[in-house]
Amino acid sequence: MSSVKPTIPKGTRDFSPAVLSKRNFLKAKLIAAFESFGFQPIETPAFERSETLLGKYGEEGDRLIFKILNSGEKLKNADFEAFKKGKLGKFSDSLSQKALRYDLTVPFARYVAQYQNDIVFPFRRYQIQTVWRADRPQYGRFQEFLQCDADVLGEPSLWQEVEGVLLYDRLFSNLDLKGVQIHLNHRKILEGIAHLIGAESQLINFTVALDKLSKIGIDGVVNELRSKGFKDDAIERLQPFLSLKGDFKTKLLTITEALEGIESAKDGVKELKFIYKQLNRQSLNAVSLKLDITLARGLNYYTGLILEVMPPGGIQIGSIGGGGRYDKLTDLFGLKNTSGFGISFGFDRIFLVLEELNLFPTPVDHMTKLLFLNFGDDSASFCFDQLTKLRDLKFPCELYPKPVKLKKQLNYANQCSIPHVLILGSEEIQKQVFVLKNMVSGTQKEHPIEQMLEVLQKLN
Repeated sequence: MSSVKPTIPKGTRDFSPAVLSKRNFLKAKLIAAFESFGFQPIETPAFERSETLLGKYGEEGDRLIFKILNSGEKLKNADFEAFKKGKLGKFSDSLSQKALRYDLTVPFARYVAQYQNDIVFPFRRYQIQTVWRADRPQYGRFQEFLQCDADVLGEPSLWQEVEGVLLYDRLFSNLDLKGVQIHLNHRKILEGIAHLIGAESQLINFTVALDKLSKIGIDGVVNELRSKGFKDDAIERLQPFLSLKGDFKTKLLTITEALEGIESAKDGVKELKFIYKQLNRQSLNAVSLKLDITLARGLNYYTGLILEVMPPGGIQIGSIGGGGRYDKLTDLFGLKNTSGFGISFGFDRIFLVLEELNLFPTPVDHMTKLLFLNFGDDSASFCFDQLTKLRDLKFPCELYPKPVKLKKQLNYANQCSIPHVLILGSEEIQKQVFVLKNMVSGTQKEHPIEQMLEVLQKLN
């Protein structure tokens, strides 16, 4: 059998123990924040039926969904006639009835519709699971990544939007991540702008193009709109919105005046005013708010407030969170009149931001705090008794597996960043003492064996 080069697919990663300990630290902070707001955890399968996912994210989103190839007898159902006629999309669909989940929101909507009789509404759930997107890998953008969502389904109250921003602020405050900016907009305002420029029938094309403004600039957005059939006079009427200036209140006033008489925009402005007013009454510690009229979030299912979370200035990584109001998503699964609001935390990007700003504690908790050195079976047997007692007390410790040279065991402790080692050789056993060595300072001290647990607990 020939050897295989040990590599992984682009857009995926392996995680070392040191990295994973930091990821677990961040995950614990997220869970604590979610649960402090009363959200309950759920999990859904890694893959769903294709029909559950397709058509929910727009044309561009659908192209990024990883489809799972049918196997065995099901492959015989492939539509080869479609292939012969050049209908590759139809042929591709016939090869697959399942797909890896693209996000957590659509599976959540399916979950709620499926188990609606067992759920108490409004249902507050959080979910931390892996998602997959066939995107072009780059810094901060992966094909396999962890998504962390918090949603409230079954309640149209705008207080959920207020709570969503406060949840972001709570987490980032707990991480000591200051200077985060939350961009806010409203889909009804975007509908109003589309109405103003005569593009109501092209709302999806309009929002998809607008959502790319930060990536391709105003000229890029204009060129894409032209390619979609937008007329020059419509683009001219759009230009003032693309370069809107001022603080939140000033922009909102300008928008209100520009869209006066357009009913959908009126509702959007009213909701934005309420949300901004209530958030102004709170003490936001880590985040600030910005009205971004070009924010569109190209996902088809948003109907109300939309938001995007940007890292502190100077960090070029893209958004680290986002979300919005969706009123009709569960309609697609047979559950009518069930409004929802949800936010997502970009776990992997937040991780990279914390790394760049050196905000992870050093060392991260849950690493081995004590290594028992091995001086042979008699010493190891006694140490094992102590290991068990310490682990019962949730004290992370380990025994070096064999009695090799002292230097090698100490090198292991240093390489693994274990802060203390315990020395209990034949000489120490005879004297009924043990030696505790601090690997950071290099100091060591003798203690009576009978006081071992008492001394070691102070290290935890």
